[in-house]
Amino acid sequence: MAVGTTPVQVKAIARYIRMSPHKVRRVLDQIRGVSYREALIMLEFMPYRACDPVLKVLRSAVANAENNNGLEPADLVVSEAYADAGPVLRRFRPRAQGRAFQIRKPTCHITIAVAPSESENG
Repeated sequence: MAVGTTPVQVKAIARYIRMSPHKVRRVLDQIRGVSYREALIMLEFMPYRACDPVLKVLRSAVANAENNNGLEPADLVVSEAYADAGPVLRRFRPRAQGRAFQIRKPTCHITIAVAPSESENG
């Protein structure tokens, strides 16, 4: 590889999404390594609630690539997609005999990076 030919990777991050990272990863695993167009179609028809914030982050990453780096959306591929755990909101539910049970409401940070596809080098 020649110097300066490293592929550009453009990221978008959504933080403090009120959803379990485990459930978001189930969706991200499906779109990782897929082209932008295919990822859009997959997210539209998947039956999971996590698809909405993931779709929003994906569109944001592509918009960043288009506006900040001048890349063509049709050539982009989802190069990285991961969900990290955010802070957990702790709530309490009253139970019998004056006890309180803790309810944990997890949050997550969704990160999606897009890059130009490798087949565009010719």
